[in-house]
Amino acid sequence: MRRRPSVKRMVLILGSIVMVVVACVAYWYTTSLKSVGGPDETVIVTVEQGMNEAQIAAVLHNKGLIRSVIAYELYARISGNVGRMQAGGYKLTRQMSVQDIVNTFSNGKVAVDLLTILPAQRLDQIRDYLIDRGYAESVVDAALDPKQYADHPVLVDKPPLASLEGYLYPESFQITASTSLETIIRAALDELDLALTPAIRKSFADRGLNLHEALTLASIVEREVNTPDDRAIVAQVFLLRLENGMALGSDVTAFYGASLLGREESVLVDTAYNTRIHAGLPPGPISNVSVTSLQALAKPSNTDYLFFVSGDDGKTYFSHTVAEHEALVAAHCKELCN
Repeated sequence: MRRRPSVKRMVLILGSIVMVVVACVAYWYTTSLKSVGGPDETVIVTVEQGMNEAQIAAVLHNKGLIRSVIAYELYARISGNVGRMQAGGYKLTRQMSVQDIVNTFSNGKVAVDLLTILPAQRLDQIRDYLIDRGYAESVVDAALDPKQYADHPVLVDKPPLASLEGYLYPESFQITASTSLETIIRAALDELDLALTPAIRKSFADRGLNLHEALTLASIVEREVNTPDDRAIVAQVFLLRLENGMALGSDVTAFYGASLLGREESVLVDTAYNTRIHAGLPPGPISNVSVTSLQALAKPSNTDYLFFVSGDDGKTYFSHTVAEHEALVAAHCKELCN
């Protein structure tokens, strides 16, 4: 008759297994924090306003700068740097450890030889940024004149009198003493052209949207919500409202129209951009757009919501009816909606 293992022996075995697992995890974590290694070349990374650690880690991993997304997120939390990553353009290398990269972001060590156009920025904000970087107003205004880029393919559907609002893709651009501002603006147009893949363009066309209309709607999605998941659902909401002949009812379009008149942000100012008052799309984009908003509009969620509200807690609440929407506003939007 076989004897059963004693309790003490079982505890020792389990303890040994736990120790091995802990040792393996510790080894993996320590190794994952080391530099990737390889060519010591500069890699430009743009941290967008509102990006969380998971999104930043995904960008770094895609650019071959970190070994593990999970290890990066863990280190950011353990080191107390969650929410401290500052937006801007950074120059990194594959010789940098996770600690080096996190410290660079949290200390805001943006590269001085980069011009960074951030997502969800209006053209006037980009103009102010360029002037703050030392360019003369006349130089900036000349560089932002769309007539200079009339031959650019990405502007094919832009109305003749429309500005470059919505067309300057958010990215960081390397500059030298001899780099003209026109070169940077053309590079931003080039980046947008690249972001608009054949699949994305086909999706827009299948929905009956030309490029200018698609950028207009994508910019509204960009300004309304921040996460890719929320953007896909908000894109669905707006597309369904357009399909049903409903006004978009977007506060951010009304705010944009008011700002063009030098007025305070309000949904009561009647402009062509106020989609609470006027049905259909506004005349043009209200900001530039990131790739997640383009993708959201190209592939919206498979839902059938007609309303949404951004709550005081930062979450987005979706609904099907006016009654449901009003209940969610009352429950979750006591400050922002007032």
